[in-house]
Amino acid sequence: MPSTIITRIATRDARFKLKAGEGVDATHTDPYYSYPVTLLQTDVGLTGVGIALTEGDGNDLVCRAIEALAERLVGQEIEALMADFGQVFRQIADHPRLRWLGPHKGIVHLALASITNACFDLWAKSRGVPLWQLLLDLTPEQIVNTLDLSYLENVLTADDALALLREQQTTRREREWVIAKGYPGYDTSVGWFTYSDDQVADKVKASLGGGFKALKLKVGSNDWERDLRRAFLVREIAGDEARVMLDCNQRWSLKHALFMSHLLAPISPFWIEEPTHPDDVIAHQTLVRSIAPIKVALGEHVPNRVVFKNYFQANAIGFCQVDCNRVGGVSEFLTVSLMAKKFGIPVIPHVGDMGQIHQHLVLVNHIAIGHPVIFLEYIPHLRDYFVHPAQVEAGVYKTPQEPGSSSDLK
Repeated sequence: MPSTIITRIATRDARFKLKAGEGVDATHTDPYYSYPVTLLQTDVGLTGVGIALTEGDGNDLVCRAIEALAERLVGQEIEALMADFGQVFRQIADHPRLRWLGPHKGIVHLALASITNACFDLWAKSRGVPLWQLLLDLTPEQIVNTLDLSYLENVLTADDALALLREQQTTRREREWVIAKGYPGYDTSVGWFTYSDDQVADKVKASLGGGFKALKLKVGSNDWERDLRRAFLVREIAGDEARVMLDCNQRWSLKHALFMSHLLAPISPFWIEEPTHPDDVIAHQTLVRSIAPIKVALGEHVPNRVVFKNYFQANAIGFCQVDCNRVGGVSEFLTVSLMAKKFGIPVIPHVGDMGQIHQHLVLVNHIAIGHPVIFLEYIPHLRDYFVHPAQVEAGVYKTPQEPGSSSDLK
């Protein structure tokens, strides 16, 4: 295999204004979807592209952190780099001075996510395959070598991860149907927070007509009766067969989350998402115990594998929404996914990448790790800016075929 050497690190501060109402939730009232982009330029003309997600302000700060953290990659050959990427990941995350700004969260960890995603993108491009194919072609040992399992020794060792991956290998062929059939999606864009009731009703009808069988509504209003009215409206239009999810975006206190969850129970929500502060594991544990069988989903703002470990240990999570743009990229995503599998928690990623990278990762989750096929969030608002936007037809993600992670921007 020809060598591919990283010769230069560059960044791009990419910001995209949304249309009126798009992306607005109870907490993020003025969204400006943005990517701090890592560009790994090489001696053979290939460029590894990595993204993380911000909402505009501070995107430039993440780009500056990328430049500082990625210096060590210049001169590295991609196959050699990825053969022991778990150690590289840990060394970057534990930069002796910049670690203080985290650790493993905030600006420096978003930068690491972008860098890591660029490394995996370049690795796949150098082999001429899409990211999902690259990851499925790796042996269990090679996958584990890309992971940093530090601080997880009490729940997931390297031997544990290897055993899990090896066990799933025996039945992988039974799950490869998903490559040809595609991965089902769910529609987040029917229920943004500032949409009128009429807009929500029209968008729900259009989504169902377009083939989606699962929809998400934003809640968390200061007027709790508004949340109830809109939730019951969505259920009435969607019917009993559709899955309806409710997303609070961290707005509720535990007390109010308990109050609202019981009032919303009659619409049978598939989950209630981010009901309260993402660092409050015990509050989520209390809520999970109190509102069962309704599930709690979270992970959009959980920054690293250690906090996810705490959620799993506390039985404080029903669906794991780990996002490779929030944790440290593809590597830490796979680490959390393996841990979730061990604890029996399904993974349904949040898509800060607009589903571009995660459409690859959910295939790996199902085929290599053994997670069930449920669905993947679909948000189309930035599709026109990607060279190879995710293709969703009749509510189903079509498997990407182009080399890389589908992260190249126009």
